[in-house]
Amino acid sequence: MAETQLHLLKSRRFLPLFITQFLGAVNDNLLKTALVTLVTYRTFTDPTTTKIVVAIATAVFIAPYFIASATAGQLADKFEKARLIRYVKLWEVGVMVLAAAGFGIAGEAFIYFELAVLLLLGVQATFFGPVKYGILPELLAREDLMGGNALVEAGTFLAILLGTIAGGLLILAPGAEAIVSAALLAFALAGWAASLFIPRGQGAAPELRINPNIWAETMAIIRFARARRELWLSILAISWFWLVGAVFLSQFPTYAKNTLGADASVETLFLAMFSVGIGAGSVLCGRLLRGEVSARLTPLGAIGMAIFSLDLYGASARIGGDEGALIGVAGFLVHPANWRLLADLFLISACGGLFTVPLYALLQARSEESHRSRVVAANNVLNALFIVASGALSAMMLKLGLTVPQIFLAVGLANTGAALLVLRLRKAT
Repeated sequence: MAETQLHLLKSRRFLPLFITQFLGAVNDNLLKTALVTLVTYRTFTDPTTTKIVVAIATAVFIAPYFIASATAGQLADKFEKARLIRYVKLWEVGVMVLAAAGFGIAGEAFIYFELAVLLLLGVQATFFGPVKYGILPELLAREDLMGGNALVEAGTFLAILLGTIAGGLLILAPGAEAIVSAALLAFALAGWAASLFIPRGQGAAPELRINPNIWAETMAIIRFARARRELWLSILAISWFWLVGAVFLSQFPTYAKNTLGADASVETLFLAMFSVGIGAGSVLCGRLLRGEVSARLTPLGAIGMAIFSLDLYGASARIGGDEGALIGVAGFLVHPANWRLLADLFLISACGGLFTVPLYALLQARSEESHRSRVVAANNVLNALFIVASGALSAMMLKLGLTVPQIFLAVGLANTGAALLVLRLRKAT
């Protein structure tokens, strides 16, 4: 990692925010994975019911991004951001107390209670996003903005990996409910404690009047972002990245089992490769740009995602699991061809890091200070829309009879269009 990024982890201005967001991402994914695992293995025995509940849980978590992002952006622009972060982290502590209480509820009532908890967690995440990204330009010098975003992006996906693995393992252990509850509360309290050390600033637009009309304000922040070509293209490109990521992550279970004849441990290996790849690509991006806020690496990232997605399709066509029982990680790694597949997953996600980190930095650097958090909120609304669209597109392609490798092929081909989009962005900046 470049010194321009390493020194940020020693900085009083950056480290507390990094720890705060890292622990929050761990907690989000620990809780979501624990709940999905319980629903899958203990609460419902009918596979169809399980799939429906998991789909509802995903929708419940993402719904607040559509409903509350505009309000979250307004508050983050109006009020001092470090104080807002502390309030949001206290909200997380309260949500985790409720989640822990929910583990004591018996029967199907447990899942309905925890769905309500997931909704509250989604609200918390919605309000954290604009203030998290909005405060970075206040804490960091312009030459550190790219490195800061690289570390945040890398940390977020490594936290997703850690939370997902921990949630899946802990919830099936003896005394699982108590262990998971303790972990959730510990991470939430530690995140709140870290937030106390984030330096205070000033509200970017203290005179701003909060518009209570959610729909009107959502349309207003989107119109504002669309009026600036480089901001709008950045938002569209970031949203595309989340669509691609959502397609891959949602299809890993089916890909591992049905295409490769592998068990859940191989699915976890795929998640690990994907998360570490994004982290590596993010850090590499910060190192290559050396503090320059520029989109010049973004087209390279899009082309790389396209090339390695196409190669993944080719690699998948030549691989099959052993007949009979599903193979685990050890059996999977015995086949030399599978290493090519893992390399493709790593390189797709590494190129994703090259693709997305400059876009976040551009969004922050080119936004007016008084509207920065609302621009981030507009980005969050579009990100959520594209993630929902990814699920609909995947379902449609599966309904049409496409295999998971063919879906990866379609995503790879579509990435050539994303490369053209970001080439226009590079010219605009």
